Amino acid sequence: MFAVLKTGGKQYKVQAGDVLRVEKLAADAGEKVQFNDILMLGGDSVVVGAPLIDGAAVQAEVIDQIKGEKVIHFVKRRRKHSSKRTKGHRQQLTLLRVTDILAEGAGNSGVKSAVGAGSVAAPATAAAAAPAAAAAGSDDLTAINGVGPAAAKKLNDAGISTFAQLAAVDAASFDAVKVKPEWVEQAKELAN
Repeated sequence: MFAVLKTGGKQYKVQAGDVLRVEKLAADAGEKVQFNDILMLGGDSVVVGAPLIDGAAVQAEVIDQIKGEKVIHFVKRRRKHSSKRTKGHRQQLTLLRVTDILAEGAGNSGVKSAVGAGSVAAPATAAAAAPAAAAAGSDDLTAINGVGPAAAKKLNDAGISTFAQLAAVDAASFDAVKVKPEWVEQAKELAN
């Protein structure tokens, strides 16, 4: 049986026992990780995801954290008195051994999901916390013209999470966040 998985912006065709070099994952040597982004499963019958296959996963054991081969970036400008520049780079990689391919039941396996070292997993949990905060009695402050996600976060950190609280703020004397007077006016309208 084989699977096509996606990690680090690349796709890999793997079988049990294969050794892979993938973009760096946040895992130590000896840990087991699970890839949940499975695009295709093959074997007796081929299953193609649309775009992913629900419940499918590939489990692997981390062998080591390594660096790839050195890549040289050389720039030379022609002509007299020109300049040259040389830069080198070694990509951070994770060496894995594929242990198991699961066609279903990946959620019940108990193995931690493979997450990249510079991953977007932390903002995803913050994004998941935002609807929970909205359900806990706060308003969506981004409904006000000019208030984006960053300004809404600063307002929430300052203790303002509803339109009524923002409407009660004096824009000239509020020090925690720069509040514009038009935000206060819109908040008064939305609070009613």
